[in-house]
Amino acid sequence: MDDAQVEPSSAIEPETKLALYRHMRRIRKLDERMLKLQREGRISFYGPALGQEATPVATALAIQPCDWVFPALRESSVMLVRGFPLVRYLAQLFATDLDVLKGRQMPSHMSAREVKQVSWSSAVGTQLPHAVGMACAARLRGDSAIAIAFLSDGATSVGDFHSALNFAGVFKAPCVFVCQNNQWAISVPLSRQTAQGVLALKATAYGLPGLRVDGNDALAVYSAVQQACQAARDGLGPTFIECVTCRMGPHSSSDDPSRYRQSSELDQWARRDPIQRLGAHLYQSGLFSPESDQLLEQAIDAELSSAIATVEAGAPPAVDSLFDDVYARLPWHLFEQRQELLARRGVVG
Repeated sequence: MDDAQVEPSSAIEPETKLALYRHMRRIRKLDERMLKLQREGRISFYGPALGQEATPVATALAIQPCDWVFPALRESSVMLVRGFPLVRYLAQLFATDLDVLKGRQMPSHMSAREVKQVSWSSAVGTQLPHAVGMACAARLRGDSAIAIAFLSDGATSVGDFHSALNFAGVFKAPCVFVCQNNQWAISVPLSRQTAQGVLALKATAYGLPGLRVDGNDALAVYSAVQQACQAARDGLGPTFIECVTCRMGPHSSSDDPSRYRQSSELDQWARRDPIQRLGAHLYQSGLFSPESDQLLEQAIDAELSSAIATVEAGAPPAVDSLFDDVYARLPWHLFEQRQELLARRGVVG
């Protein structure tokens, strides 16, 4: 990308490059399988990240285990990169008893406390003020954690974006905003939802440094996020990173992009596929080979098939789990309601 401000660091270790590639391949295969399952009616909804795998994977590898992540639709996979089990991740899509959210969230809204990923809402941008609040709270407690707030290009036109960046800028919150500019806010092109096509420039109005990076270059994204995270930890405040990419597939399984964009628009982006680009670099560097790639694909396919079979065989969440997580200590009236529910179902509680 000609106007990218951040180039890949030459200090990135080979092990990190290989991890980037393997995770990106895994996520793409996962997306392909989940979209197929949705078309077969085995899950109800899915939000794919086709063409945008570089940013969530690179960010996940660049941050520290103590950091908290506030995702949007296409960043749930950060959890997998941070070690969340695939079976429990998929259980959220099927709403089985293996789902840590107990079947309460719509599909593709994964979160888990154990990997410090916060639940998000389909309402665009609502996670941004939450991330800033968490960052400020961590600083007050003397916690070294920072907040990573993901957003899309469309989110830069909502009120929560203004509130979050303004507050973060004024109070120098240890927060990094990672914006995936994928050119489309569902069916609305970037040119129709903002007059400022360079989203990184919007940060200037709030007193934040704004970085622009090629979002299809996993190594460049990794370098940019590392740089921004270090600034936050050093007390220099927040950074806004615009990752310029393209949503190659539908907004979600409910969307038909052929109704509002031409397939010819995607041709140039297809030539910049983030997985193919990193793969070519690894081949040329002697770090990976076509034979290794074939073995990797077979391993991912086997892993996905096994996980899907396990999850589909699972039972739904227990009905009385409706009363869990409502209060720290269940009040008497909910306790009575729970007992009545169990009695009606012939269960001793």
